[in-house]
Amino acid sequence: MLLAKLKSLLSAEPYSDASVTRNPLELTSAALLMEVARADFSTDQVELDAIRSLLIAHFSLTDEEVTDLTAEATERVDAATCLFEFTRLINEQASVADKRALVTLMWQVALADNALSRYEEHVIRKVSDLLYLSHNDFLLAKAAAQNT
Repeated sequence: MLLAKLKSLLSAEPYSDASVTRNPLELTSAALLMEVARADFSTDQVELDAIRSLLIAHFSLTDEEVTDLTAEATERVDAATCLFEFTRLINEQASVADKRALVTLMWQVALADNALSRYEEHVIRKVSDLLYLSHNDFLLAKAAAQNT
């Protein structure tokens, strides 16, 4: 197990595995949502439920697909050394509207348990910055999440 984690950390391209048929944007988005849920050092069931429902709604996935996706995303998060691993792919493949939508989803996960942690907010702010979104986009995404 440890050897496998070390190999994944040392690999140059964490998303280049040809055996992965999953949409890389779905996997990366799921991983970032998991990062938010774990940011406050406790993953509440309400946050996990929010992630499931958001992935189903946003990407039109089935329950089974979401189960597989979140399991793989959790593995990626466990092996990740920084958020840049995730945001690089999004910057390469997603539109600005997609980036804004992702940050809104992240806010929805953070607010799902009605207790916003400064650590959750920090992760969302960092991702927003790494996605080259403005502070206004960051605030608008938070407002949109609060209104849902």
